[in-house]
Amino acid sequence: MTTYAVGDIQGCLKPLKCLLAEAEFNPSRDVLWSVGDMVNRGPDSLDTLRYLNSLDNACVAVLGNHDLHLLAAAHDSRRLRKSDTLKSLLKADDRKKLLESLRQRPLAHYDEQLGYVMSHAGIPPIWSVKQTLALAGEVETVLRSDKRLPGFLDEMYGNEPARWKDSLKGMSRLRAITNYLTRMRFCKPDGTLDLKSKEGLETTPKGYAPWFRYPRQDAKIQVVFGHWAALEGRTGTQGVHALDTGCVWGGRMTLMNLDNQELHYCDCSH
Repeated sequence: MTTYAVGDIQGCLKPLKCLLAEAEFNPSRDVLWSVGDMVNRGPDSLDTLRYLNSLDNACVAVLGNHDLHLLAAAHDSRRLRKSDTLKSLLKADDRKKLLESLRQRPLAHYDEQLGYVMSHAGIPPIWSVKQTLALAGEVETVLRSDKRLPGFLDEMYGNEPARWKDSLKGMSRLRAITNYLTRMRFCKPDGTLDLKSKEGLETTPKGYAPWFRYPRQDAKIQVVFGHWAALEGRTGTQGVHALDTGCVWGGRMTLMNLDNQELHYCDCSH
């Protein structure tokens, strides 16, 4: 059995299948981790979700900001943006099944035996892995609640509160957790987020640093994440693996063998 992790797919199903074929991925024995942003901006969001669901237990995927945006757009079509490529998915006959499966996905995943933790944007340096999983679970409970989900989707957008406090309550608490796990790039030593800067390390705001440059609570546990294509797969930090290499933007898709850290690439310039 081999466990692989793939960067942001964003509806680019053809490169994903190309990579899996190259690695001789077999769902009857192997496992695929997806760092989130499975859908949107690319051409095949609908078939991407169908394919990942067909892998059943051979696919472990966490939710990214685009995946949450899909749920919000399904709840209120006014959320759709001109740049979104979600309409065919939202009109599909199996839409309900696909959205329900998305709601069951976690925001963070940890495999103690492998020694890896995964979330879309990374692990905040102010949180331990145990705390990360517990806080992610708070949002996951809301996502799976028919009663609470609509209110969450209506209010999850926004950059505040920018700093985590254990005393946060209600929607402010849920929004902060969501932002840390799906949108984080730069932060201060106390965890204060800058959610406006989206480019590479050369654009680091004054007083901030990439989240992975701070000492981590569980330094021995390796982190795989996506979200930040401008890093081009480079963090310069041992044990922190950036897998979003901008396939949907004409870059390439990256697949990592978690057992030996071998990397496979598919050029996505087409």
